Amino acid sequence: MNFVTALPLIAQLIGTALAAIGPVTDLHVVNKFIQPDGFNRSYILAEGVFPGPLISGNKGDNFQINVINELTNDTMLLSTSIHWHGLFQEGTNWADGLTPTVKMVFNLIYPHHLATQYCDGLRGPLVVYDPQDPYLSLYDVDDDSTVITLSDLYHVPAPLIVGAATSDATLINGLGRYTNGPATAPLAVISVTLGKRYRFRLVSISCEPNFVFSIDGHTFTVIEVDGVSHDPVIADSIQIFASQRYSFVLNANQIVGNYWIRANPSVGTTGFTGGINSAILRYVGAPVADPVTVSTSINPLLETSLHPLVSPGAPGSATLSGVDVDLRLVLGFNAGSFLVNGVKFVPPTVPVLLQILSGATTAASLLPAGSVYTLPLNSTIQLSFDASAVAAIGGPHPFHLHGHNFDVVRPAGSTTYNYANPIRRDTVSTGAATDNVTIRFTTNNAGPWFLHCHIDWHLEAGFAIVLAEDAPGVASANPTTDAWNDLCPIYDALTSAELGGGGGPTS
Repeated sequence: MNFVTALPLIAQLIGTALAAIGPVTDLHVVNKFIQPDGFNRSYILAEGVFPGPLISGNKGDNFQINVINELTNDTMLLSTSIHWHGLFQEGTNWADGLTPTVKMVFNLIYPHHLATQYCDGLRGPLVVYDPQDPYLSLYDVDDDSTVITLSDLYHVPAPLIVGAATSDATLINGLGRYTNGPATAPLAVISVTLGKRYRFRLVSISCEPNFVFSIDGHTFTVIEVDGVSHDPVIADSIQIFASQRYSFVLNANQIVGNYWIRANPSVGTTGFTGGINSAILRYVGAPVADPVTVSTSINPLLETSLHPLVSPGAPGSATLSGVDVDLRLVLGFNAGSFLVNGVKFVPPTVPVLLQILSGATTAASLLPAGSVYTLPLNSTIQLSFDASAVAAIGGPHPFHLHGHNFDVVRPAGSTTYNYANPIRRDTVSTGAATDNVTIRFTTNNAGPWFLHCHIDWHLEAGFAIVLAEDAPGVASANPTTDAWNDLCPIYDALTSAELGGGGGPTS
C-alpha cells in the first residue's frame, strides 16, 4: 500500500534516496532556510528538510509519531497541525488532524492542515509496505530510492502573498530549477540498473498544480492508486492531482543512458526549457550528463481503465438512484470565496468532533452552519460534484475525503456510469464544466470527516464541508485521550503573537 500525507518532504543531493524514519519516531517541525531550486528562503519543514522525511513501516505496524512544534518564524504561522492523509483513522477520528502545541504521541501519516503551511513546506510522504503484496513478483526493487515526490515551490511565504498565488518552480524529490534562476541548480537523479524492475511510488505533495508525469523512452505498469491495488494497466504518462498517489512498475530495459523525467504542471511555468519541471533517470554505467532524450508519450493513463484488484464494484444497486443517500454538491465561487451548495466553510471555534461529543448530533445543531452533513451508519452514499461554475477558476479541483476511499462511478472526462468495477481512491478530480463526477462509499467509520478541495489555497478560501457519519455513535466508536482533551484549552490560550502569520491568497 502507498499513502501520502500533504500535504502529502526531503531535499536530496543528486543520486541519493529519501531517507526513511518510523514507524516510531520523533518529527520536529522547524523553520529553516533552504534553496531547493537555488532560491534561498525560510520554510516550515519537518526535520528541517523538504520534502519531509519519508515515514515508512509495514502493514500492521503501530505508528507512533511524536510531533514536536519548534516553529519560531512569525512571518508564517507558529501553530501547526498534521493530517495523516490516506489513513482512515478508524476509531481514532480525534487523531485525523491534530495541533501539536505540546509533545504528543499519535498512533498514526502527513500533510499539514492549518491555513497554508502546506504551501510553505510542511508536507511529505509515508509508505506502508505490504509483505503480502499481490504484485511482489512483478518487481525487484521497492525501497526508499523508489519513492518519487512531485511538488510546487513558492519563493514568497504564503501569508505574504497578495492575490492569486503562482508557483515558482516544480520540484521532483525536493530539487528543481526555476525560469531565470541558477542554470546549474542540481536536479534529482534516480538511478536504475539495466534489467531490474522497479516499483516506483509516485506521490503528489502539490499545493496547487496537477502534473503530467512521464519518463522519456519508457512505459510503465500502474498497479496501485491511493493505496488500493488495481489490475495492471500499461501507460506512458500519468496526470496526477494534488495529494494523489500511484505505484507503477518500470522495467529498466532501455539502452544505458540518461533519460528525462518530466512533471509538467497545470499552472506556473510549463515546459522543460533549461531543465525546469524535470529530473533525471540514470542507468548505472551512464555518464554524468544531462539527457538529450525527447518526450514521446502517446498512451496516457485513463481513470476508466483502472479496476480494483480486490472486491471490485460500487456499493448500492447499479442504477443512478440505487443508494440510501444521494447528495448533489454544487461548487461555487463568490467574492474571493469558494462555496459548496452556496456556503463557504469557515472553521468553527469548537471542532465538530467536540460538538458531537458534547451532544450536538443533527446538521441543524452542528457548526459551521450549512457546512455539516449528517450521514447514517451502514448506508450507501452517493456524492455528485457539479463543478460547472468553478472548473475555469483554478480547476480542475481535486477533492479528498478523510476516513474513506470511494468508488468513482463516473470520473472526469466520462459520460457513462460504471458500477461494476470503477476505480477506487480517496482523491478525485471534479473535472471540467461539463462533467458530473460521481463517487460512492459505505458509512462504516463513525466520525466527522472532512471533504475538501486539496488545492490548499482553495481550502483556505472555504472549499470544504464536513460529513458527520453516525453522529450518535461517534463517542463510543472514538474514545478520546486525556492529551486530546487538553488540546483545545492549550490552543485557545495562545496569543496572536504565538500564532503568527496571517493573510494569504484567496484564489
